[in-house]
Amino acid sequence: MTGGQLVAAATERFSGFFSVTRSQVYRELPALAEAGMLRLGKQGPRSSQQYIITAAGKRAFKSWLNTEPGPDNVRSPLLLRLRYAGMLTSKQRAHLVASAREQYVEKLNEAKSAAKVAEDPYEKAAADFSVAHNRAVIKMLDAIPE
Repeated sequence: MTGGQLVAAATERFSGFFSVTRSQVYRELPALAEAGMLRLGKQGPRSSQQYIITAAGKRAFKSWLNTEPGPDNVRSPLLLRLRYAGMLTSKQRAHLVASAREQYVEKLNEAKSAAKVAEDPYEKAAADFSVAHNRAVIKMLDAIPE
């Protein structure tokens, strides 16, 4: 896959609980290739570069899967804005909450669809978490007084 394809796949698979940026992906691909975890594939249109995981890359990934994950850290642009929403006008605050709610309802619907089709029990657990997370954010937004 190219960097753009990897970002699209990660967004589709992980957006309910983990985000990646284009800059992260494009920064890491050459480093992983240099370390022997990936090899260069075909050169695509507009100078896009395909990368193919190597046997060493598969071993490193499996080794990473077997390490302790460490603490989860919440990094939410919405929560950061809500923390300082008192500095906004009431109209601006209402727009922030309504806009966020609309986005989370859409994310909830996507998460429900993903949970419905997930067959692997671990994929299903992650999808169910995404459903619960989106419901929790909507519940929090609904509890904010107008």
